[in-house]
Amino acid sequence: MHAFDVLGDPVRRRILELLSEHEHSSGEIVEIVGAEFGITQSAISQQLRTLRENGFARVTPYGARRIYAIDTTGLESIDEWLAPFRRFWAPKLDALATEVARGKKDRIK
Repeated sequence: MHAFDVLGDPVRRRILELLSEHEHSSGEIVEIVGAEFGITQSAISQQLRTLRENGFARVTPYGARRIYAIDTTGLESIDEWLAPFRRFWAPKLDALATEVARGKKDRIK
């Protein structure tokens, strides 16, 4: 599955948002995401499996618990895909940084 197909699903994006904050147990993910989207534990488990299989999440078993964390492999593939397009916004971000720096200098004077 292409990385953008993985991220095209709002449930998977929400799970990744949670994992970007810190690790979560599968139970915590089910509780939060299930309440927000009104979906079952089984549906969330399928989404977690898709994230694992495509390099966006990793799981560590601790007894009966499963702890999920971000796996950067999938994010790196998106970063690589975006690389040729950075030339469109990088100069604008550099110009913005210059203007912010100028504004700080003006306030110090």
